[in-house]
Amino acid sequence: MSEWWTYSLSDFLLFSPRTYYRLFELYNAQVWPAQVVATAFGLAILALWRLGQTRAILAILAALWLWVAWAYLLTRYDTINWAARYFAVGFAIQAMLLIATGLIRDRLVLRPPADAFGGAGLAMFVFALMVQPLIGPLLGRPWGQVEMFGMAPDPTIVATLGVLVAGSRPHWELMVIPLLWCAISGATLWTMQAPDWIAMLAAGVMALGLTGWKTVSRRHSLDRA
Repeated sequence: MSEWWTYSLSDFLLFSPRTYYRLFELYNAQVWPAQVVATAFGLAILALWRLGQTRAILAILAALWLWVAWAYLLTRYDTINWAARYFAVGFAIQAMLLIATGLIRDRLVLRPPADAFGGAGLAMFVFALMVQPLIGPLLGRPWGQVEMFGMAPDPTIVATLGVLVAGSRPHWELMVIPLLWCAISGATLWTMQAPDWIAMLAAGVMALGLTGWKTVSRRHSLDRA
């Protein structure tokens, strides 16, 4: 029997890149025109952000996390990856955490775009909504395989991290699942030799660094006070 250290990540990959991206193509075709609704929700979040309506933003995000958990992870991704059902549970838990923190306890307030954290968070959200879906087609994949905010896990994760980065205080309890997904998705894409793996790694590192910076800044402010 081969020693465990002789294995690489590719030995644990349960599907080929072609199967992975074909799944998105079938998914997009089957749920159309849900993509239009998801994009409308994304634009609505930008408008609500400008108005300071954080609770409405988190309600929309929670609904989209539940949609991705059911429509993509549990119903479709589970057909090629047995771990998808556990990912779906994680997404559902994240949705409940967003509801508990933002709607029930009302503890998340967004900073204005002029603020460093507010601006960085807004930039991450806009990237996830308008730029990240274009990466696949720009790399040569068919438009039918596009991964959109509110429909696919990766842009939904990055957009959520943007909202959390823009929060007035650190919310580490809401960061755990998104950061774990950044690591899982980044490793999966890297194993498939997909050049866009760097996007998820960069998003996770950026969110982690900014939240850590916010935590330290907040502690210094409290100490001075």
